[in-house]
Amino acid sequence: MIELNYPEGATPINADEIEGLLLTHITSRAELDRWEQDNINEALAWVEDHKSADILNEPFMKLLHKKMFCNIWKWAGKFRQSEKNLGVSWYKIPVELKQLCDDVEYWIETKTFSDDEIAARFHHRLVSIHLFPNGNGRHARLVADLLLENILNKPPFTWGTANLVKSGDDRKRYIKSLVAADRGDYELLMNFVRS
Repeated sequence: MIELNYPEGATPINADEIEGLLLTHITSRAELDRWEQDNINEALAWVEDHKSADILNEPFMKLLHKKMFCNIWKWAGKFRQSEKNLGVSWYKIPVELKQLCDDVEYWIETKTFSDDEIAARFHHRLVSIHLFPNGNGRHARLVADLLLENILNKPPFTWGTANLVKSGDDRKRYIKSLVAADRGDYELLMNFVRS
């Protein structure tokens, strides 16, 4: 059985979700992180070959998550069906995601915010909705970068240039910036994404 220790701000996976682990030889968080990163690297190669501006929709969100985690989790690409320590109620996910995508399209069309702020707000709301049982931060960071590159024609965020999956100062700054954004203060997040 895998022993999972969660970094600060991470959402625990429940027992049913852990049963979805495809690689039964994994016994530690470090092994899981390594295998997940290998799968994410494959997804990044897929993204490079399939550049698209059609990303603000449920099918793309699910497909990207599936590409990121399909070698690790049976439920990759499927919305969560359990309550978590953050996020909307699981049955509200499709409606909340549709509203977010519509909001982003409106922000772009009306130039409501700068391009960076649109992407940062998009990222924050995706994390807040919490679409999947696991991988939400990594998924939301990648989708925000795709929004910048494929729709807004801007360079991707640097995200503090550190590994945000592991505990450390950059992860603490990242979590703190998301908590501030929960209160409507995006200044820390705006500073973090390009640091």
